[in-house]
Amino acid sequence: MGIKTALPAAELSLYSLVLSGSLAYAGRGLLEASQDGAHRKAFRESVRPGWEYLGRKMDVADFEWVMWFTNFRNIIVFALSGHVLFAKLCTMVAPQLRSWMYAVYGVLAVVGTMGPWYLLLLLGHCVGLYVASLLGQPWLCLALGLASLASFKMDPLISWQSGFVTGTFDLQDVLFHGGSGFTVLRCTSFALERCAHPDRRYSLADLLKYNFYLPFFFFGPIMTFDRFHAQVSQEPVRQEGELWRIQAQAGLSAAAIVAVDIFFHFFYILTIPNDLKFASRLPDSALAGLAYSNLVYDWVKAAVLFGVVNTVARLDHLDPPQPPKCITALYVFGETHFDRGINDWLCKYVYDHIGGDHSAVIPELVASVATFVITTLWLGPCDIVYLWSVLNCFGLNFELWVQKLAEYGPLAQIEARLSEQMSRRVRALCGAVNFWAIIMYNLVSLNSLEFTELVARRLILTGFPQTTLAVLFVTYCGVQLVKERERTLALEEEQRKDKEKPE
Repeated sequence: MGIKTALPAAELSLYSLVLSGSLAYAGRGLLEASQDGAHRKAFRESVRPGWEYLGRKMDVADFEWVMWFTNFRNIIVFALSGHVLFAKLCTMVAPQLRSWMYAVYGVLAVVGTMGPWYLLLLLGHCVGLYVASLLGQPWLCLALGLASLASFKMDPLISWQSGFVTGTFDLQDVLFHGGSGFTVLRCTSFALERCAHPDRRYSLADLLKYNFYLPFFFFGPIMTFDRFHAQVSQEPVRQEGELWRIQAQAGLSAAAIVAVDIFFHFFYILTIPNDLKFASRLPDSALAGLAYSNLVYDWVKAAVLFGVVNTVARLDHLDPPQPPKCITALYVFGETHFDRGINDWLCKYVYDHIGGDHSAVIPELVASVATFVITTLWLGPCDIVYLWSVLNCFGLNFELWVQKLAEYGPLAQIEARLSEQMSRRVRALCGAVNFWAIIMYNLVSLNSLEFTELVARRLILTGFPQTTLAVLFVTYCGVQLVKERERTLALEEEQRKDKEKPE
């Protein structure tokens, strides 16, 4: 009730004004804090000289961002550019063999980067899961896949297998974990699809072509085998306007990289949380903005990385998983993820398989627990990951419990008496509370438990009631604007479908 209801334009304008003003106020506090802390001793390691013509230092606390777009930018660009040129040449000369050409280039890149023994290690895992798929038992394939994944996440097997990498370089650890982890997920997807469709007779060659596609190999995103095989087997045909959209996506990714670099010259959002003494002196509004901006940045980082990789994949006539949904538009745990490929994989093979339509409490609990157990293994078992998994698993189930409670008894009767507009307002208020639960639960892993405790204490305890209510109202305004956007898109989709219906 109230989901597709429009609110008065004046009310939505007020929400926009409140939200934009609050974000500007919080941003000003963060800017002043960054200026005041630029020369602190605690900032010395992660705030270093940046672009000289900006005349400011830069926040370099995120190793991954610096690695991808500064230290190893030229290597990554060279490898992906080589793939694009090689793929284009093969598509022109022998389009029916392009999947083989992708695999050959990927194998050569892996050997050149990590050495032949690392390639043999991965081939061993590939063959093991292929043999398991021949038995036609999905549970065996999934169990073996999880065992293989565990061997790359826990000692002593991880230490033994890392010795297969040739040489020593800064990017080695990241490439080892990325290539190994994604290889296991891809091989498990292949094995499960082969069990589900024995009539299609997928071969070991199909698995190798799927696994060694270079743009997805080290950093993802992951496509399930059925999607990849169907797309790479089609005749490469470019739709009208597709090349322009690919260029636009590439331009948007490049602009985002530059924008983030400029942002880090003025806002030290990754360094400030590491200095709790300094962070505790921030105003409540700036502290709330700091917590929110940390999650937004993590989404931007994922969107940029997947945007770059997806641009290359779309040049290869593939339709890869889209970047994750922006954290600003999230107010339900069911849509919260930072890697759409991993999310699709988990949903297809675990979450949806066990939970069905996700309307029953017990199957949903079992499905979510199983999903987060595998997610914990994927991220690497440790105390902070355990806590993150428990919190998010609870949030996902709590949503269903509240939904079931609202459908029965007094709450359903109360909502039935409300107007549709008032029902939307009540639901948006619940969404605002949920939004901050999502932020706090994920801040634990993206930053630190100590910083999360500081934010929670300031916003909920010491800041009550002024700060608590102010933050909830601003968030409520944002949720209403997101709901309005969703309503508009839903109406546009309905109109499009009506036009497509035959007369």
